[in-house]
Amino acid sequence: MGRGFFRLLFATSLLLILLDVCWGSTIGICYGRNADDLPTPDKAAQLVQLHNIKYVRIYDSNIQVLKAFANTGVELMVGVPNSDLLAFSQFQSNADTWLKNSILPYYPATKITYITVGAEVTESSSNFSAQVVPAMRNVLTALKKVGLSKKIKLSSTHSLGVLSRSFPPSAGAFNSSHASFLKPLLEYLAENQSPFMVDIYPYYAYRDSPSNGTLDYALFEASSEVIDPNTGLLYTNMLDAQIDAIYYALMALNFKTIKVMVTETGWPSKGSPKETAATPDNAQTYNTNLIRHVINDTGTPAKPGERLDVYIFSLFNENRKPGLESERNWGLFYPDQTSVYNLDFTGKGSVDMTTGTNVTSSNGTTTTTTTWCIASSKASELDLQNALDWACGPGNVDCRAIQPSQPCFEPDNTVAHASFAFNTYYQQNGATDIACSFGGTGIKVDKNPSYDNCIYMTTGSNKTVSSNTTAISSTSSSTRNGVQAWIFSCLLVTLMSFLSAETR
Repeated sequence: MGRGFFRLLFATSLLLILLDVCWGSTIGICYGRNADDLPTPDKAAQLVQLHNIKYVRIYDSNIQVLKAFANTGVELMVGVPNSDLLAFSQFQSNADTWLKNSILPYYPATKITYITVGAEVTESSSNFSAQVVPAMRNVLTALKKVGLSKKIKLSSTHSLGVLSRSFPPSAGAFNSSHASFLKPLLEYLAENQSPFMVDIYPYYAYRDSPSNGTLDYALFEASSEVIDPNTGLLYTNMLDAQIDAIYYALMALNFKTIKVMVTETGWPSKGSPKETAATPDNAQTYNTNLIRHVINDTGTPAKPGERLDVYIFSLFNENRKPGLESERNWGLFYPDQTSVYNLDFTGKGSVDMTTGTNVTSSNGTTTTTTTWCIASSKASELDLQNALDWACGPGNVDCRAIQPSQPCFEPDNTVAHASFAFNTYYQQNGATDIACSFGGTGIKVDKNPSYDNCIYMTTGSNKTVSSNTTAISSTSSSTRNGVQAWIFSCLLVTLMSFLSAETR
Protein backbone atom coordinates (compact mmCIF):
# COMPACT_ATOMS: atom_id res chain seq x y z
CA MET A 1 0.00 0.00 0.00
CA GLY A 2 2.89 2.34 0.81
CA ARG A 3 4.49 1.72 -2.59
CA GLY A 4 1.18 2.31 -4.30
CA PHE A 5 0.67 5.58 -2.49
CA PHE A 6 4.09 6.88 -3.51
CA ARG A 7 3.51 5.71 -7.09
CA LEU A 8 0.30 7.70 -7.20
CA LEU A 9 1.93 10.72 -5.59
CA PHE A 10 4.78 10.63 -8.08
CA ALA A 11 2.40 10.18 -11.00
CA THR A 12 0.36 13.17 -9.84
CA SER A 13 3.51 15.27 -9.65
CA LEU A 14 4.40 14.25 -13.19
CA LEU A 15 0.95 15.25 -14.37
CA LEU A 16 1.30 18.68 -12.80
CA ILE A 17 4.70 19.13 -14.47
CA LEU A 18 3.17 17.97 -17.75
CA LEU A 19 0.40 20.54 -17.54
CA ASP A 20 2.84 23.32 -16.64
CA VAL A 21 5.13 22.49 -19.56
CA CYS A 22 2.29 22.83 -22.05
CA TRP A 23 1.04 26.15 -20.72
CA GLY A 24 2.85 29.01 -22.47
CA SER A 25 2.77 32.76 -22.03
CA THR A 26 -0.19 34.67 -23.46
CA ILE A 27 -1.11 38.12 -24.79
CA GLY A 28 -4.56 39.59 -24.23
CA ILE A 29 -6.33 42.93 -24.66
CA CYS A 30 -8.21 45.20 -22.28
CA TYR A 31 -11.64 46.20 -23.55
CA GLY A 32 -12.45 49.46 -21.80
CA ARG A 33 -15.67 51.24 -22.69
CA ASN A 34 -15.33 54.72 -21.21
CA ALA A 35 -16.42 56.40 -24.44
CA ASP A 36 -19.60 57.49 -26.20
CA ASP A 37 -18.63 56.57 -29.76
CA LEU A 38 -17.64 52.90 -29.53
CA PRO A 39 -18.93 50.11 -31.79
CA THR A 40 -21.42 47.64 -30.35
CA PRO A 41 -20.05 44.74 -28.28
CA ASP A 42 -20.92 42.37 -31.16
CA LYS A 43 -18.69 44.34 -33.52
CA ALA A 44 -15.97 44.57 -30.88
CA ALA A 45 -16.05 40.79 -30.47
CA GLN A 46 -15.79 40.36 -34.24
CA LEU A 47 -12.80 42.73 -34.30
CA VAL A 48 -11.10 40.72 -31.54
CA GLN A 49 -11.61 37.49 -33.46
CA LEU A 50 -10.45 39.05 -36.72
CA HIS A 51 -7.11 39.85 -35.11
CA ASN A 52 -6.81 36.42 -33.52
CA ILE A 53 -6.92 37.79 -29.96
CA LYS A 54 -7.68 34.96 -27.54
CA TYR A 55 -7.82 36.76 -24.17
CA VAL A 56 -9.89 39.81 -23.23
CA ARG A 57 -10.28 41.73 -19.99
CA ILE A 58 -13.41 43.75 -19.26
CA TYR A 59 -13.99 45.83 -16.15
CA ASP A 60 -17.49 44.71 -15.23
CA SER A 61 -19.95 41.95 -16.17
CA ASN A 62 -21.93 43.78 -18.82
CA ILE A 63 -24.58 41.46 -20.21
CA GLN A 64 -24.26 42.63 -23.82
CA VAL A 65 -20.49 42.09 -23.77
CA LEU A 66 -20.84 38.62 -22.24
CA LYS A 67 -23.38 37.69 -24.90
CA ALA A 68 -21.16 39.06 -27.67
CA PHE A 69 -18.27 36.79 -26.72
CA ALA A 70 -20.38 33.64 -26.45
CA ASN A 71 -19.09 30.72 -28.53
CA THR A 72 -16.06 32.69 -29.73
CA GLY A 73 -13.47 30.70 -27.76
CA VAL A 74 -12.10 33.97 -26.37
CA GLU A 75 -11.22 33.69 -22.68
CA LEU A 76 -12.75 36.51 -20.67
CA MET A 77 -11.61 38.22 -17.49
CA VAL A 78 -14.59 39.99 -15.92
CA GLY A 79 -14.60 42.45 -13.04
CA VAL A 80 -16.41 43.32 -9.85
CA PRO A 81 -16.14 47.16 -9.73
CA ASN A 82 -14.94 48.91 -6.60
CA SER A 83 -18.40 50.36 -6.11
CA ASP A 84 -19.77 46.83 -5.53
CA LEU A 85 -17.14 45.73 -3.01
CA LEU A 86 -19.04 46.86 0.07
CA ALA A 87 -22.19 44.92 -0.86
CA PHE A 88 -20.20 41.82 -1.81
CA SER A 89 -18.14 41.92 1.38
CA GLN A 90 -21.10 42.37 3.73
CA PHE A 91 -23.50 39.69 2.55
CA GLN A 92 -22.92 36.31 0.94
CA SER A 93 -26.33 36.58 -0.70
CA ASN A 94 -25.14 39.55 -2.78
CA ALA A 95 -22.28 37.53 -4.26
CA ASP A 96 -24.61 34.57 -4.84
CA THR A 97 -27.18 36.73 -6.61
CA TRP A 98 -24.58 38.42 -8.80
CA LEU A 99 -23.13 35.09 -9.87
CA LYS A 100 -26.60 33.68 -10.56
CA ASN A 101 -27.76 36.66 -12.62
CA SER A 102 -24.59 38.01 -14.23
CA ILE A 103 -22.33 35.02 -14.84
CA LEU A 104 -24.13 31.68 -14.85
CA PRO A 105 -26.64 32.50 -17.64
CA TYR A 106 -23.72 33.05 -20.06
CA TYR A 107 -21.24 30.45 -18.84
CA PRO A 108 -19.74 28.27 -20.30
CA ALA A 109 -20.77 29.56 -23.76
CA THR A 110 -18.88 32.68 -22.76
CA LYS A 111 -15.53 31.36 -21.55
CA ILE A 112 -14.99 33.24 -18.28
CA THR A 113 -11.70 32.24 -16.64
CA TYR A 114 -10.93 35.11 -14.23
CA ILE A 115 -12.88 37.49 -12.02
CA THR A 116 -11.12 40.57 -10.70
CA VAL A 117 -12.59 41.67 -7.38
CA GLY A 118 -11.76 45.36 -7.18
CA ALA A 119 -9.26 47.32 -9.26
CA GLU A 120 -6.28 49.34 -8.01
CA VAL A 121 -8.00 49.90 -4.68
CA THR A 122 -4.89 51.38 -3.06
CA GLU A 123 -5.07 54.25 -5.56
CA SER A 124 -8.62 55.15 -4.56
CA SER A 125 -9.48 57.90 -2.10
CA SER A 126 -12.27 55.68 -0.75
CA ASN A 127 -11.40 52.95 1.72
CA PHE A 128 -12.03 49.97 -0.54
CA SER A 129 -8.97 47.99 0.56
CA ALA A 130 -10.55 46.42 3.63
CA GLN A 131 -13.49 45.17 1.53
CA VAL A 132 -11.49 43.27 -1.11
CA VAL A 133 -10.64 40.01 0.64
CA PRO A 134 -14.06 39.56 2.34
CA ALA A 135 -15.73 40.20 -1.03
CA MET A 136 -13.34 37.80 -2.72
CA ARG A 137 -14.07 35.05 -0.21
CA ASN A 138 -17.81 35.51 -0.68
CA VAL A 139 -17.45 35.26 -4.46
CA LEU A 140 -15.31 32.15 -3.98
CA THR A 141 -17.99 30.61 -1.80
CA ALA A 142 -20.59 31.39 -4.47
CA LEU A 143 -18.39 29.70 -7.08
CA LYS A 144 -17.94 26.64 -4.86
CA LYS A 145 -21.69 26.26 -4.52
CA VAL A 146 -22.00 25.79 -8.28
CA GLY A 147 -18.79 23.80 -8.73
CA LEU A 148 -16.81 26.51 -10.56
CA SER A 149 -14.16 27.42 -7.98
CA LYS A 150 -11.48 25.44 -9.86
CA LYS A 151 -12.44 26.77 -13.29
CA ILE A 152 -12.72 30.48 -12.52
CA LYS A 153 -9.87 32.12 -10.59
CA LEU A 154 -10.23 35.23 -8.42
CA SER A 155 -7.78 38.04 -7.80
CA SER A 156 -7.62 41.83 -7.58
CA THR A 157 -5.59 44.24 -9.70
CA HIS A 158 -3.02 46.73 -8.42
CA SER A 159 -0.99 49.63 -9.70
CA LEU A 160 2.78 49.65 -9.36
CA GLY A 161 2.17 52.23 -6.65
CA VAL A 162 1.55 49.32 -4.29
CA LEU A 163 5.36 49.20 -4.01
CA SER A 164 7.41 51.59 -1.91
CA ARG A 165 10.57 50.64 -3.84
CA SER A 166 10.96 49.19 -7.32
CA PHE A 167 14.64 49.83 -8.12
CA PRO A 168 16.84 47.99 -8.12
CA PRO A 169 14.39 45.13 -8.69
CA SER A 170 15.94 43.02 -5.93
CA ALA A 171 15.05 45.78 -3.45
CA GLY A 172 11.37 45.67 -4.44
CA ALA A 173 9.16 46.12 -1.39
CA PHE A 174 5.49 46.68 -0.74
CA ASN A 175 4.37 49.94 0.82
CA SER A 176 4.04 49.29 4.56
CA SER A 177 0.89 51.44 4.68
CA HIS A 178 -0.88 48.68 2.74
CA ALA A 179 0.26 45.86 5.03
CA SER A 180 -3.12 45.24 6.67
CA PHE A 181 -4.70 44.84 3.23
CA LEU A 182 -1.91 42.92 1.51
CA LYS A 183 -1.28 40.24 4.12
CA PRO A 184 -4.73 38.58 3.94
CA LEU A 185 -4.84 39.14 0.18
CA LEU A 186 -1.52 37.41 -0.43
CA GLU A 187 -2.52 34.59 1.89
CA TYR A 188 -5.70 34.13 -0.17
CA LEU A 189 -3.75 34.15 -3.48
CA ALA A 190 -1.24 31.60 -2.21
CA GLU A 191 -3.96 29.39 -0.77
CA ASN A 192 -5.94 29.36 -4.03
CA GLN A 193 -3.07 29.42 -6.57
CA SER A 194 -4.30 32.75 -7.92
CA PRO A 195 -1.97 35.29 -9.56
CA PHE A 196 -0.93 38.68 -8.24
CA MET A 197 -2.39 41.03 -10.85
CA VAL A 198 -0.60 44.29 -11.54
CA ASP A 199 -0.98 47.14 -14.04
CA ILE A 200 2.49 48.21 -15.23
CA TYR A 201 3.22 51.21 -17.42
CA PRO A 202 6.84 51.95 -18.39
CA TYR A 203 5.43 54.96 -20.27
CA TYR A 204 4.52 56.71 -17.01
CA ALA A 205 7.86 55.86 -15.43
CA TYR A 206 9.68 57.41 -18.39
CA ARG A 207 7.35 60.40 -18.75
CA ASP A 208 7.48 61.35 -15.09
CA SER A 209 11.18 60.58 -14.47
CA PRO A 210 13.08 60.50 -17.79
CA SER A 211 16.38 60.77 -15.95
CA ASN A 212 15.80 57.33 -14.39
CA GLY A 213 15.82 55.46 -17.70
CA THR A 214 16.14 56.06 -21.42
CA LEU A 215 13.27 55.93 -23.88
CA ASP A 216 14.90 52.97 -25.62
CA TYR A 217 15.01 51.09 -22.30
CA ALA A 218 11.28 51.68 -21.85
CA LEU A 219 10.56 50.58 -25.45
CA PHE A 220 12.53 47.29 -25.34
CA GLU A 221 15.08 48.90 -27.66
CA ALA A 222 18.05 49.42 -25.32
CA SER A 223 21.49 48.52 -26.68
CA SER A 224 22.96 48.17 -23.19
CA GLU A 225 21.79 46.56 -19.98
CA VAL A 226 20.90 47.94 -16.57
CA ILE A 227 22.58 45.93 -13.85
CA ASP A 228 20.97 45.11 -10.52
CA PRO A 229 23.91 45.67 -8.15
CA ASN A 230 22.56 43.23 -5.58
CA THR A 231 22.05 40.25 -7.87
CA GLY A 232 24.20 41.02 -10.92
CA LEU A 233 21.16 40.38 -13.13
CA LEU A 234 21.07 42.31 -16.41
CA TYR A 235 17.91 44.08 -17.54
CA THR A 236 17.35 45.10 -21.15
CA ASN A 237 13.92 46.66 -20.63
CA MET A 238 11.97 48.44 -17.94
CA LEU A 239 8.97 46.10 -17.88
CA ASP A 240 11.07 43.11 -16.81
CA ALA A 241 12.63 45.17 -14.04
CA GLN A 242 9.23 46.27 -12.75
CA ILE A 243 7.83 42.74 -12.86
CA ASP A 244 10.84 41.39 -10.97
CA ALA A 245 10.43 44.14 -8.36
CA ILE A 246 6.99 42.64 -7.65
CA TYR A 247 8.45 39.15 -7.44
CA TYR A 248 11.15 40.29 -4.99
CA ALA A 249 8.54 42.13 -2.90
CA LEU A 250 6.50 38.92 -2.74
CA MET A 251 9.55 36.86 -1.81
CA ALA A 252 10.48 39.35 0.91
CA LEU A 253 7.18 38.47 2.58
CA ASN A 254 7.86 34.77 2.00
CA PHE A 255 5.23 34.37 -0.73
CA LYS A 256 7.39 32.47 -3.20
CA THR A 257 4.76 30.54 -5.14
CA ILE A 258 2.49 33.40 -6.27
CA LYS A 259 2.76 34.16 -9.99
CA VAL A 260 2.62 37.68 -11.39
CA MET A 261 0.13 38.57 -14.14
CA VAL A 262 0.29 41.92 -15.97
CA THR A 263 -3.34 42.95 -16.35
CA GLU A 264 -2.60 46.27 -18.06
CA THR A 265 0.32 47.70 -19.99
CA GLY A 266 0.68 49.68 -23.18
CA TRP A 267 1.75 52.97 -24.70
CA PRO A 268 -0.33 55.99 -25.81
CA SER A 269 -0.21 57.08 -29.45
CA LYS A 270 -0.95 60.74 -28.75
CA GLY A 271 -0.47 63.11 -25.85
CA SER A 272 -0.42 66.68 -24.64
CA PRO A 273 2.39 68.97 -25.93
CA LYS A 274 4.66 68.02 -23.02
CA GLU A 275 4.04 64.29 -23.54
CA THR A 276 6.57 64.03 -26.34
CA ALA A 277 6.99 60.25 -26.03
CA ALA A 278 3.29 59.62 -26.77
CA THR A 279 3.50 58.95 -30.52
CA PRO A 280 2.15 56.26 -32.87
CA ASP A 281 5.71 55.08 -33.63
CA ASN A 282 6.57 54.65 -29.96
CA ALA A 283 3.26 52.93 -29.24
CA GLN A 284 3.79 50.52 -32.12
CA THR A 285 7.39 49.86 -31.07
CA TYR A 286 6.48 49.19 -27.43
CA ASN A 287 3.54 46.89 -28.11
CA THR A 288 5.28 45.02 -30.96
CA ASN A 289 8.37 44.37 -28.85
CA LEU A 290 6.20 43.51 -25.84
CA ILE A 291 4.31 40.84 -27.78
CA ARG A 292 7.49 39.26 -29.12
CA HIS A 293 9.08 39.33 -25.70
CA VAL A 294 6.11 37.59 -24.11
CA ILE A 295 5.43 34.89 -26.71
CA ASN A 296 9.09 33.85 -26.77
CA ASP A 297 8.61 32.61 -23.19
CA THR A 298 11.89 34.11 -22.03
CA GLY A 299 10.45 35.18 -18.70
CA THR A 300 12.36 37.83 -16.74
CA PRO A 301 15.96 37.87 -15.46
CA ALA A 302 14.83 36.80 -11.98
CA LYS A 303 12.29 34.31 -13.36
CA PRO A 304 13.75 32.95 -16.62
CA GLY A 305 11.28 30.85 -18.57
CA GLU A 306 8.45 31.74 -16.20
CA ARG A 307 5.00 31.91 -17.80
CA LEU A 308 3.91 35.52 -18.21
CA ASP A 309 0.37 36.56 -19.12
CA VAL A 310 0.04 40.16 -20.28
CA TYR A 311 -2.97 42.28 -21.27
CA ILE A 312 -2.42 45.28 -23.52
CA PHE A 313 -4.37 48.42 -22.76
CA SER A 314 -6.53 49.10 -24.70
CA LEU A 315 -8.73 47.89 -27.54
CA PHE A 316 -10.17 51.33 -28.36
CA ASN A 317 -9.36 54.97 -27.72
CA GLU A 318 -11.77 56.15 -25.01
CA ASN A 319 -12.87 59.76 -25.44
CA ARG A 320 -14.52 60.15 -22.02
CA LYS A 321 -11.48 59.43 -19.90
CA PRO A 322 -10.36 62.45 -17.88
CA GLY A 323 -6.83 63.79 -17.58
CA LEU A 324 -4.10 64.58 -20.07
CA GLU A 325 -4.56 63.92 -23.78
CA SER A 326 -2.68 60.62 -23.55
CA GLU A 327 -5.42 59.16 -21.31
CA ARG A 328 -7.79 59.13 -24.28
CA ASN A 329 -5.31 57.63 -26.73
CA TRP A 330 -4.19 54.22 -25.50
CA GLY A 331 -6.29 52.33 -28.03
CA LEU A 332 -5.04 50.07 -30.78
CA PHE A 333 -8.16 50.93 -32.77
CA TYR A 334 -10.26 53.99 -33.40
CA PRO A 335 -14.00 53.71 -32.68
CA ASP A 336 -14.59 53.12 -36.42
CA GLN A 337 -12.48 49.95 -35.96
CA THR A 338 -9.58 51.14 -38.11
CA SER A 339 -6.09 50.61 -36.69
CA VAL A 340 -4.27 53.45 -34.97
CA TYR A 341 -1.10 51.66 -36.10
CA ASN A 342 -0.28 48.18 -37.39
CA LEU A 343 0.19 45.50 -34.75
CA ASP A 344 0.41 41.74 -35.12
CA PHE A 345 -0.78 39.86 -32.05
CA THR A 346 0.95 36.63 -33.02
CA GLY A 347 4.38 38.28 -33.07
CA LYS A 348 5.02 36.59 -36.40
CA GLY A 349 3.56 38.96 -38.95
CA SER A 350 5.10 41.51 -41.28
CA VAL A 351 6.13 44.76 -39.66
CA ASP A 352 7.17 47.81 -41.67
CA MET A 353 10.68 48.84 -40.71
CA THR A 354 13.38 50.62 -42.65
CA THR A 355 16.30 48.25 -43.09
CA GLY A 356 18.62 50.04 -45.44
CA THR A 357 20.66 53.23 -45.38
CA ASN A 358 19.26 56.08 -47.48
CA VAL A 359 21.97 57.77 -49.55
CA THR A 360 21.39 60.89 -51.63
CA SER A 361 23.47 60.90 -54.81
CA SER A 362 24.95 63.93 -56.56
CA ASN A 363 21.99 64.15 -58.95
CA GLY A 364 19.56 64.42 -56.05
CA THR A 365 18.06 60.94 -56.23
CA THR A 366 17.82 58.78 -53.14
CA THR A 367 18.89 55.14 -53.13
CA THR A 368 18.88 52.53 -50.42
CA THR A 369 22.14 50.73 -49.60
CA THR A 370 21.82 47.35 -47.95
CA THR A 371 24.01 46.86 -44.92
CA TRP A 372 24.96 43.96 -42.69
CA CYS A 373 26.25 43.77 -39.14
CA ILE A 374 29.25 41.61 -38.26
CA ALA A 375 31.55 41.12 -35.28
CA SER A 376 34.59 43.35 -34.99
CA SER A 377 37.87 41.46 -35.29
CA LYS A 378 39.32 43.93 -32.79
CA ALA A 379 36.88 42.97 -30.03
CA SER A 380 38.10 40.74 -27.21
CA GLU A 381 37.13 37.07 -27.17
CA LEU A 382 35.32 37.54 -23.86
CA ASP A 383 33.28 40.53 -25.08
CA LEU A 384 32.32 38.72 -28.28
CA GLN A 385 31.29 35.59 -26.40
CA ASN A 386 29.16 37.62 -23.98
CA ALA A 387 27.50 39.44 -26.89
CA LEU A 388 26.96 36.15 -28.73
CA ASP A 389 25.39 34.58 -25.65
CA TRP A 390 23.08 37.58 -25.32
CA ALA A 391 22.04 37.50 -28.99
CA CYS A 392 21.27 33.76 -28.87
CA GLY A 393 19.53 34.12 -25.50
CA PRO A 394 17.65 37.27 -24.46
CA GLY A 395 18.12 38.69 -27.99
CA ASN A 396 15.95 35.86 -29.31
CA VAL A 397 18.14 35.07 -32.32
CA ASP A 398 17.72 31.60 -33.80
CA CYS A 399 21.34 30.37 -33.60
CA ARG A 400 20.84 26.84 -34.89
CA ALA A 401 22.69 27.69 -38.13
CA ILE A 402 25.97 28.03 -36.20
CA GLN A 403 25.65 24.68 -34.43
CA PRO A 404 27.81 21.66 -35.45
CA SER A 405 26.94 20.19 -38.87
CA GLN A 406 24.91 23.30 -39.77
CA PRO A 407 25.79 25.59 -42.73
CA CYS A 408 27.33 28.42 -40.67
CA PHE A 409 29.25 26.35 -38.10
CA GLU A 410 32.50 26.58 -40.09
CA PRO A 411 34.76 28.44 -39.54
CA ASP A 412 34.37 27.33 -35.92
CA ASN A 413 35.39 30.51 -34.13
CA THR A 414 33.70 33.17 -32.04
CA VAL A 415 34.08 35.98 -34.60
CA ALA A 416 32.32 34.00 -37.34
CA HIS A 417 29.55 32.73 -35.08
CA ALA A 418 29.00 36.17 -33.53
CA SER A 419 28.88 37.77 -37.00
CA PHE A 420 26.01 35.53 -38.06
CA ALA A 421 24.09 36.11 -34.83
CA PHE A 422 24.76 39.87 -34.84
CA ASN A 423 23.49 40.27 -38.40
CA THR A 424 20.35 38.24 -37.74
CA TYR A 425 19.50 40.41 -34.74
CA TYR A 426 20.38 43.56 -36.70
CA GLN A 427 18.13 42.76 -39.67
CA GLN A 428 15.24 41.65 -37.48
CA ASN A 429 15.33 44.81 -35.39
CA GLY A 430 15.19 47.48 -38.06
CA ALA A 431 18.86 47.53 -39.18
CA THR A 432 19.47 50.56 -36.99
CA ASP A 433 22.82 51.66 -35.59
CA ILE A 434 21.66 50.65 -32.11
CA ALA A 435 20.80 47.14 -33.33
CA CYS A 436 24.45 46.68 -34.39
CA SER A 437 26.03 48.01 -31.23
CA PHE A 438 26.51 44.91 -29.06
CA GLY A 439 28.52 46.91 -26.57
CA GLY A 440 30.86 48.15 -29.28
CA THR A 441 31.66 44.70 -30.67
CA GLY A 442 29.46 44.98 -33.78
CA ILE A 443 30.27 46.91 -36.96
CA LYS A 444 28.20 47.69 -40.06
CA VAL A 445 29.45 46.71 -43.52
CA ASP A 446 28.05 47.11 -47.02
CA LYS A 447 29.60 43.91 -48.40
CA ASN A 448 27.53 40.75 -48.15
CA PRO A 449 29.34 38.41 -45.70
CA SER A 450 27.48 35.31 -46.93
CA TYR A 451 29.61 32.34 -48.04
CA ASP A 452 29.00 28.87 -49.44
CA ASN A 453 25.67 27.71 -47.96
CA CYS A 454 25.80 30.17 -45.08
CA ILE A 455 23.39 32.89 -46.13
CA TYR A 456 23.27 36.09 -44.06
CA MET A 457 19.82 37.58 -43.68
CA THR A 458 19.10 40.70 -45.70
CA THR A 459 15.97 42.75 -46.11
CA GLY A 460 17.26 45.81 -47.95
CA SER A 461 15.78 44.75 -51.27
CA ASN A 462 12.17 45.23 -50.13
CA LYS A 463 12.66 47.62 -47.21
CA THR A 464 10.60 45.52 -44.83
CA VAL A 465 11.46 43.08 -42.16
CA SER A 466 9.19 40.12 -42.73
CA SER A 467 8.37 39.25 -39.15
CA ASN A 468 10.87 40.76 -36.77
CA THR A 469 11.87 37.48 -35.75
CA THR A 470 9.29 35.84 -37.87
CA ALA A 471 12.09 33.52 -38.80
CA ILE A 472 12.85 33.39 -35.12
CA SER A 473 9.32 33.38 -33.75
CA SER A 474 8.12 30.70 -36.10
CA THR A 475 11.19 28.51 -35.76
CA SER A 476 11.65 28.99 -32.06
CA SER A 477 7.94 28.59 -31.43
CA SER A 478 7.78 25.45 -33.52
CA THR A 479 10.88 24.13 -31.81
CA ARG A 480 9.42 24.95 -28.41
CA ASN A 481 6.11 23.37 -29.35
CA GLY A 482 7.92 20.28 -30.60
CA VAL A 483 9.90 19.99 -27.40
CA GLN A 484 6.74 20.48 -25.35
CA ALA A 485 4.95 17.81 -27.35
CA TRP A 486 7.86 15.41 -26.85
CA ILE A 487 7.98 16.08 -23.12
CA PHE A 488 4.20 15.80 -22.94
CA SER A 489 4.31 12.40 -24.63
CA CYS A 490 7.11 11.12 -22.39
CA LEU A 491 5.40 12.25 -19.22
CA LEU A 492 2.06 10.89 -20.37
CA VAL A 493 3.57 7.47 -21.11
CA THR A 494 5.32 7.51 -17.74
CA LEU A 495 2.14 8.53 -15.97
CA MET A 496 0.11 5.82 -17.64
CA SER A 497 2.72 3.18 -16.80
CA PHE A 498 2.62 4.15 -13.12
CA LEU A 499 -1.16 4.11 -13.01
CA SER A 500 -1.20 0.80 -14.87
CA ALA A 501 1.28 -0.68 -12.43
CA GLU A 502 -0.87 0.55 -9.55
CA THR A 503 -3.96 -1.23 -10.85
CA ARG A 504 -2.17 -4.57 -11.20
